[in-house]
Amino acid sequence: MRRFLVMTVCALFAMVGGSACLFAVPRWGGPVSDHFDGDQFRNPQAEPGFTDLVRWQLQRDHAVWPDHVDAVPGPPPPRAVPPGNMRVTFINHATTLVQVDGVNILTDPIWSERCSPVSFVGPKRVRIPGIRFEDLPPIHVVLISHNHYDHMDLPTLRRLEETHHPLVLVGLGNGGFLRDNGLQHVRELDWWHHTPAPLDVVIHAVPNQHFSGRGLTDRQGALWTAYVVESPRGGSFYFAGDTGYGPHFAAVQKRFPSLRLAILPIGAYRPEWFMGAVHVSPSQALQAHRDLGAATSVAMHFGTFDLADDGVTEAPDVLLKLLAEQPEPKPRFWVLGFGEGRDVP
Repeated sequence: MRRFLVMTVCALFAMVGGSACLFAVPRWGGPVSDHFDGDQFRNPQAEPGFTDLVRWQLQRDHAVWPDHVDAVPGPPPPRAVPPGNMRVTFINHATTLVQVDGVNILTDPIWSERCSPVSFVGPKRVRIPGIRFEDLPPIHVVLISHNHYDHMDLPTLRRLEETHHPLVLVGLGNGGFLRDNGLQHVRELDWWHHTPAPLDVVIHAVPNQHFSGRGLTDRQGALWTAYVVESPRGGSFYFAGDTGYGPHFAAVQKRFPSLRLAILPIGAYRPEWFMGAVHVSPSQALQAHRDLGAATSVAMHFGTFDLADDGVTEAPDVLLKLLAEQPEPKPRFWVLGFGEGRDVP
């Protein structure tokens, strides 16, 4: 029976392969580097392979998620914050709004009902976004950490293009795909490279531990990345995107030693033997907070889409328990409500 199940899973992947190629992003064709071998981008540490995926599917201990969580949107954020101020709003999944020095920045925005190449199948959200799209302030910059459907959502990006015309930052290899899909102001960044943004803000791409791919032919063909945003008066913040735990957090701290804010993922982490290479657990997120030396951290990547084996509230529950067990002074690591905004000290 186990052999039959493995063969069935493999056959299903083969069957969808042809259609999945239609959604693939063209592979990056730039020069070889320490993280690009001429064909694929590479992590400092290995990530799971296909056999690991099959093993996970056959051994799943999947927490039951509700079909729907009753929720109401939060209040509209301010249109801007004064110079020197920083404010963060948790919207849903990896979507946050950071407002600093008059600049409004969205991370991995998704307002779609599903994170999928099609609208009728794929992971479906269990709660509405914490902020209505219509209540967003003017958006100047969008940070895209990688091209998975729950982080690079084309319907949402097209809406942002139509209404806000933001600068969109992506890792190498994703720019042409977004421009072909209607986005007009796209810049690609390699790790440790930077670019200017509105109002004297500077944005750096920095390493993280994940992978890329929207079909079966483009895995590792475009770069995944985290970001550090430096503003002249409001200080700097870090957005991790999706990432496993590793030495990249300490490497970021060495170059950016005074982070005012870090936005760190905590969910889709079980089973840890499989997910740990690409998704930090709550305890690892707490260690990443320490490694980064961030004054404040905010949790994200939980409670919206059922993507792994942890439950809908499991990741924030575990993190809050860990924080309660810490000695004084406790780390300032916030778990904001969906749609909740808070001024960063």
